[in-house]
Formats: sequence, structure tokens, C-alpha cells
Amino acid sequence: MTGIPRSTVREWRVGRVPGANRRTRPPKRPCPICHPKRADLPPADYAYVFGLYLGDGCVSKGPRTYCLRFFLDAAYPGIVVRCREALEAIRPKQRAWARLSKTSRCYVVAMYSNHWPCLLPQHGPGRKHQRRIALLGWQVEILDAHRREFVRGLIHSDGCRIVANDRGVKSIRYHFSNKSEDIKSLYCQSLDALGVSWTRPCHRQVAVYRKSSVAVLDDFIGPKR
Repeated sequence: MTGIPRSTVREWRVGRVPGANRRTRPPKRPCPICHPKRADLPPADYAYVFGLYLGDGCVSKGPRTYCLRFFLDAAYPGIVVRCREALEAIRPKQRAWARLSKTSRCYVVAMYSNHWPCLLPQHGPGRKHQRRIALLGWQVEILDAHRREFVRGLIHSDGCRIVANDRGVKSIRYHFSNKSEDIKSLYCQSLDALGVSWTRPCHRQVAVYRKSSVAVLDDFIGPKR
């Protein structure tokens, strides 16, 4: 008379939700920003991912969720692996994927999550150098404690380590290039905190030339592999 299937009524009687998937699924990892008391954010991995994001990362909104993407040089597979490991440490119940781009010589590393706007509040419309990049209080605390990982992420994205021949003498230098003055300011503040001397050869670049400062960066960055 009602048109309700008998199987639906039977599930109601035993307390099941009609049409629900009966397969057991692992509980989703709560967002460490939305639920700070329920989840812990690995600070070192976050500082590295945040440095990569300010360089070569972007957050885009899809039909149902957000996607964080990185475009990394295929010549350095170790950086691709480190990026995936850091992403999966931040969202341990999810998996990051990487594929070789068909149009350029780079790997696209990505992960989907509804909480990327929470974890990366600098996300917004337009390009990064065309909008203000300001840190929140909890981000400042993380970067203050993990300057090295943050600088490593910036160098692995928009930086390089150069071995130059300066009049027959081997000379190692670090260069970081970005259009955003806010991002360059964050990079220089971290270098100052680490005791690294830097200079501005042009408006887009920040360079490290001094041997003592290069030795500090070589201690935790070194050649890209």
C-alpha cells in the first residue's frame, strides 16, 4: 500500500539506516585547525609544505572539495618523495598522488581535502604576488620553531643552489626568486633568525654568497637530488 520495500522496513526494525554502506571505513582524520584538541599538526612537515606552497603550490576548488597541487621539477625525484611524505604526515588518513606532466618536464603532486583553506589560510583568488600574504598566530609559532624546514621548502620550490666558477675558484651560492614582496620578506626573516647573511641583487631575488652563511644552509639543504 505504501510502496516501501520490505527490505527497507526490515532494516528499520533492526536499527540500520536504509541504503547505508555496511562496509567499515576508517574514521576520517579531523582537521587540526578546526579541532585543535582532537588532532595534532606535525609542525616540521607543515613548515616544509608551507614553504613549498608559497613557491610552487596552489589550492583550487573542485565540485566537492579542494585540491592542493605542487609543480616540481622532474630532475629532483627526492623532492617529489619528500613532498608526498610531508603531505601524508599532515593528513595521515589520505594519500598524495604524483604524475608526470604531459606538457612540461615536471611532476604534479596533489592531495584532496576539504580542509586546505583551514591549513593554508593564505589561499585566495588571483596570484600570490598580487595579494597580501600574512601569517596567522599559530603559523608564526610553527615557523619560529621550524625555520630550517620552512627555508628548505622555499629553496626546493623557488630557489636553487649554484656551484659557480669564480676566477678558477669554486663558489657555492643560494638564490631565491619570487615576485611577492611578502614571501621574500618571510624568507629573509627566517634567514635572519638562522644567522644567515643575505643580499638583494635585484628586486626579485634574494642571494646568499658568504661562505659562513652558505655553510649554514648546506648543513640542512645541500644540493638538490
